[in-house]
Amino acid sequence: MLITKALVELPAKFAGQRPIHSDDGTTLAGTGSWRGAQGLADDVRFYGRWVRDQAERRIGRLYPDTVLANGVRANVIAWLWARTVTCPNPACQARMPLVHSFWLSKRKGKEAWVRPIPDSVAKCVHFEIGHGPKGPAVEGTVVRAGATCLVCSSPAPFAHLRSEGQAGRLGVQLMAVVAEGDHGRNYLAPDSVQEQAADIARPNDAPDNELLGKAAVNVPLYGITRHADLYTNRQLNALCVFSDLVGEARDKALADGRGDSAYANAIVTYLAFAVSKLADRHSTITNWYVTRESTSSTFARQALPMTWDFVETQPLLGGTGTFWNAVDWTADVLKYLPRGLAATVEQADAAERSYEGLVVATDPPYYDNIGYADLSDYFYVWLRRTLRVAYPELLSTMLTPKAAELVATPFRFDGNRVRAEEHFEAGFRKVFANAARHANTETPLTIFYAFKQSEASETGDGSSFRTVASTGWEKMLEGLLASGLMVTGTWPVRTEASNRMLSMGTNALASSIVLVCRPRLDVAGVTDRRGFIQDLRGKLGHALRDLRSGGVAPVDLAQAAIGPGMAVFSSYAKVIEPNGDPMHVRTALALINQVLDEVSAEQEGEFDEETRWAIAWYTEHGMDDGPFGRADDLGRAKNVSVDGLVRAGFVESGGGKVRLLDRDELDPSWDPTKDSRLTVWEVTQHLVRRLMNEDEASAAELLAKVGGLGDAARDLAYRLFQIAESKKWSKEARPYNALAASWLEISRLAAAEPDGQGSLFSSS
Repeated sequence: MLITKALVELPAKFAGQRPIHSDDGTTLAGTGSWRGAQGLADDVRFYGRWVRDQAERRIGRLYPDTVLANGVRANVIAWLWARTVTCPNPACQARMPLVHSFWLSKRKGKEAWVRPIPDSVAKCVHFEIGHGPKGPAVEGTVVRAGATCLVCSSPAPFAHLRSEGQAGRLGVQLMAVVAEGDHGRNYLAPDSVQEQAADIARPNDAPDNELLGKAAVNVPLYGITRHADLYTNRQLNALCVFSDLVGEARDKALADGRGDSAYANAIVTYLAFAVSKLADRHSTITNWYVTRESTSSTFARQALPMTWDFVETQPLLGGTGTFWNAVDWTADVLKYLPRGLAATVEQADAAERSYEGLVVATDPPYYDNIGYADLSDYFYVWLRRTLRVAYPELLSTMLTPKAAELVATPFRFDGNRVRAEEHFEAGFRKVFANAARHANTETPLTIFYAFKQSEASETGDGSSFRTVASTGWEKMLEGLLASGLMVTGTWPVRTEASNRMLSMGTNALASSIVLVCRPRLDVAGVTDRRGFIQDLRGKLGHALRDLRSGGVAPVDLAQAAIGPGMAVFSSYAKVIEPNGDPMHVRTALALINQVLDEVSAEQEGEFDEETRWAIAWYTEHGMDDGPFGRADDLGRAKNVSVDGLVRAGFVESGGGKVRLLDRDELDPSWDPTKDSRLTVWEVTQHLVRRLMNEDEASAAELLAKVGGLGDAARDLAYRLFQIAESKKWSKEARPYNALAASWLEISRLAAAEPDGQGSLFSSS
């Protein structure tokens, strides 16, 4: 709720207001010609700078600088730590560092790593810094089977690590110090000054609530059971100081603004978000990214995973992971937030509140995939400390309320999964029924969803095909349909950053899929399975083209197609199975995926013969070679010859073997205007090569030359991604996804290319 308030309510409420400060510290009164929330953004920066400066006075001593090899003093920007346990070997009992990777930097020409030096006398491991591409002798000390003692080489199974952690015997050891330099990062071995600076007591008033639910899945196995356990003592001190100083900034803003509590509350709301961003970067869950020499966030994914080596960053400077960086980003966003119409944000029960006259748009919970309330406690404990005076009712509880949360989490029902599912399903039906009954009839209800179908399953009716249909999707759609709603459209909206950790996982979407819903017509009819499939085949082809034209990434296409598929299904009052039973949503999802595959394959007929041969060969062999006889048979079926394919320039034949040429083997000087037999396969591969090896502008230059063949190349990229993904060729799938996902921008750049450059076809 606070984030929504900060996005839509506060900017409009204080639009055009002049800041209450000046750069010399004197206050300014009244309003002026300040555009949007620029005045509020300036105040956020001003009071954020004051908080940072005050924090430096209070805790700056905890972050000493260091001396580089050339004798120059430099700021330390990060400390890399390893957790430790005692070696289980009775004859050793050394202090074992637990390290996932000793690498510090893998940047070409700047490779660096930690070199562990076992000391069998002192029963410990010392650390030095190594440089060069060779890298560390061992990647780390922790693998899937457990850890290894570097002193005696004895194994330490995870059972030992867990028992040590639960007994409170997990320690930490400094491995390396990262300092600023004129030419990038400087990596230094630990020294006593840096170690002692971090050796401080835990603050008595640090948040010490118990981790619950989804937040307590992994880390409690190792003795991390409370919020305060997620941080080093120095991190806790810093977060407590910053949180308290934001509260003091409110008092200062109240005085400067002549008692305007609403405006002071607005300022500190954004400063509290900066503290939240600081908390996300300052825990013992964060990692060091060796490719870009920077820190990760705590919530790189929606969980609190156990980390062995972690990074602690300096919060008082101005780079990534610092308080000022968070303030600066927040203020930058604030300047551009909507500020035209006044908005009011309130918290209410979606199943009970009135929707009379309202437009309903919702992003529903994802069944049991994400424990929102459990995980949000990580930020809530700091927001409560910072904003309790500003929002006493909203932050009245010690942790977020959880009883009414609409998720299917069995632990909330004494481990009973059936009761958890019933809670989720009943809640969905109630919410959708309420929305359908009272929502504005002139505008549709829209549902955002950014979670993939993920569970492989049989249809259960004797069909031979397999599909994927997550329980979350199934239950959400069942609730929607049972409430008398039907899907009337689908809009993909690009909402996720491409470098987001989740976007690399199996259930990631680059887009949110927006289902557009309206009440089902009273005249909705009944059909059988055959009629439903025929209707799907008639409509999914057009929908597929629309989705591709709209720039939906191939990785999202199957998910986006659920919308038009469910639009067909939900347009009927009932779809009857051969045995007389009504068709279930899961079966409908399976059939939608089946027909989607069929339609995609049928559209291959629109390509030239050589391209159709290449698709068939790619499906069988990928980029590997295969027997000439099979290639010849395939060629006869497609009305092409192997020799002709070789002359076309994308096939190699010899020694009884045939293979498709890799993109990097294609002629980089290839000019489509001079190719006597141009194929969609060639156009697609050259576009992908230019995009991946050069940039969008280079791909656009080629697209401008091939004109109307570009759309066919885009369609082929979708088809090849689909094939590669089904074969689990992730390396092959990625470039095709990139081309299709970048298509709108490439097309825009191509349209700006000068006319008369030898385009083969006009784009129409």
